[in-house]
Amino acid sequence: MKRRAGEREKERKKKKLLEELGENKLSYVTPADADFHQLWKTKYSKLIFGKSDTIPEELHQMVQEGFLTLRKHDCFFQDLVRIKGNDFVTPVSRILIGNPGCTYKYLNTRLFTVPWPTEGYDIKYCSPQIHDACKALIRLNDYLHIEAVKALQGQNLFETKEIKDTTVIDREQNFATSLMEKGSVSKDQSSCCVPEDDYVSVKNRTSYNLTLLNYMDPLQMLYLKQEPYFGMGNMAVSWHHDENLVERSTVAVYSYSCEGSAVEESNEQKLKGRDPAVWHVGLKVAWDIDTPGLAIPLHQGDFYLMLDDLNMTHQHCVLAGFSPRFSSTHRVADCSRGTLEYIFGQCELALQNLQTDSDSMALSLKSLETAVVKQVEEIHNEVEFEWLRQFWFQGKRYLKCTDWWLKPMAKLEEFWRKMEIMTSLVLSEVGKEQIQEQRNETINCLLLVLNERQRLRKEWTARCQSEAAESLPEDQKPECHPFWTDDECNMPLPFDLEEVIANLQNLVQWVE
Repeated sequence: MKRRAGEREKERKKKKLLEELGENKLSYVTPADADFHQLWKTKYSKLIFGKSDTIPEELHQMVQEGFLTLRKHDCFFQDLVRIKGNDFVTPVSRILIGNPGCTYKYLNTRLFTVPWPTEGYDIKYCSPQIHDACKALIRLNDYLHIEAVKALQGQNLFETKEIKDTTVIDREQNFATSLMEKGSVSKDQSSCCVPEDDYVSVKNRTSYNLTLLNYMDPLQMLYLKQEPYFGMGNMAVSWHHDENLVERSTVAVYSYSCEGSAVEESNEQKLKGRDPAVWHVGLKVAWDIDTPGLAIPLHQGDFYLMLDDLNMTHQHCVLAGFSPRFSSTHRVADCSRGTLEYIFGQCELALQNLQTDSDSMALSLKSLETAVVKQVEEIHNEVEFEWLRQFWFQGKRYLKCTDWWLKPMAKLEEFWRKMEIMTSLVLSEVGKEQIQEQRNETINCLLLVLNERQRLRKEWTARCQSEAAESLPEDQKPECHPFWTDDECNMPLPFDLEEVIANLQNLVQWVE
């Protein structure tokens, strides 16, 4: 409900903004414009840009070879996302790589990390080359973490000092040099000025636990959306805030466009606005028609950082050039509800209410308290719809890289089957004679959870059969799993809960 309300509010703001604009377009600047630096300094100072020559050449080579390896092994996938109740296939192909057991959710789709090499974890990759690609990305992750810490320290230390250099900076210069240089102060040098707690905060906001890799070849796209507010041209990714992140955490983006002399830059010497042949990142103050936007060119090996609350106060988009492009977007994902450790802990909590008779081996529930039943059934729904169905909805895509997720998902399904038994045990108990008030309370609680379960099962079944789902390659087509028919005797309850819900409603009426 909260997500749908947020989507409606976003649409309302977008509609109002477009109405205010009418046929006009907002202004935007590029590094070639005289007022670019002043605007960046006053309105976009938490955007830090780094040119490719600031990154070690060896790291460039490792990462760029890694991109090409993953592409060669067909490890990039178009996601089937849900926006305003409809399914869409993303124009950009993606893969999530990061800490083992982590997930990242965006646009109602939960992605599961291909784990990068991590001490203490046995990760079998489908080829040594995929292992090397993941290893390169964790190296890049470490590098960008250090750069982000420097940048945040620089802003904390020098935020009250005026930056004197107002020289116009063109695309060949790093417009964030002044901050980057100040950010290179080491912890030892600056510890007298910055409290230790601030270092902990900085570390937490820059310790990237995953990276979302993107790939697109614009010339292979039948259609790309036009940027609607500024007239910036073709968009690969529309205006948005990144979702599901730790508050005020830094986002780091490394860009690799496969530039060739034929398409690297437009032949025109003087262009008004951005060069359409070159990839750009666009930024704007959220829902603001007074502040000009920025369009910043991204060349091979460039990177940028969005510091502190920039991702909340501003929106960004990606503007397509002519050449294919990879990017690696490093994030501190909010994994409070998105790790295996978390969901296994939830399962353990729910299954504490299940007991086995030592003689007959019969299963029963320890408590029928309404609060306990509600907690267990809500965890049941969480396992089914936030994990099992999300995972299998993405087909067998992860097997292109590793089979690492198969064992934990099998374990989750085993727990979920026990929770199906627990639901059937509750249903059996509420059919018996009980204190009327307590039974009513339990039945009403069950009706709420089971109606939600029935609605979501129908929704996921329809999503698996949608036109968008059918358009995907065979090994990426969604699987409606778990699914069973009434003939399968190993399940305690039917897949379709309509009759179960009707019986509960009759019980309530009978009691009343």
